[in-house]
Amino acid sequence: MSSNIQAMIANVAVDNLDDAIPLYKELAGTEEVRRFPYKELELALVGPFLLYSGPVENYISQAGTVLVASLDPVLGALAKADAEIIEEPHEVPNGTRCVARHPGGSVFEYLQLRA
Repeated sequence: MSSNIQAMIANVAVDNLDDAIPLYKELAGTEEVRRFPYKELELALVGPFLLYSGPVENYISQAGTVLVASLDPVLGALAKADAEIIEEPHEVPNGTRCVARHPGGSVFEYLQLRA
């Protein structure tokens, strides 16, 4: 049985992306940086780190982003556990995402990347 989870990404709030990116590039051992907007936030994916800057107080803090092959089994597991779906699945620039609060209170973003 293979896992639906493909990777975990640490979400990191930073004051300024340009100032923060060099450290995370060195930590991740990569030169690749994918920058993109999401609503009022600026984001940068650097290896396993998702840096975000902007009015973060307008958003629910998330423990991390879980990259999945399919959202379907995630939604089934969340429903079975009576998790709260904070943001229903919807299209974003890099795929389909949803945000859920687990029964223990942790909040995770689940992202099915666009093929």
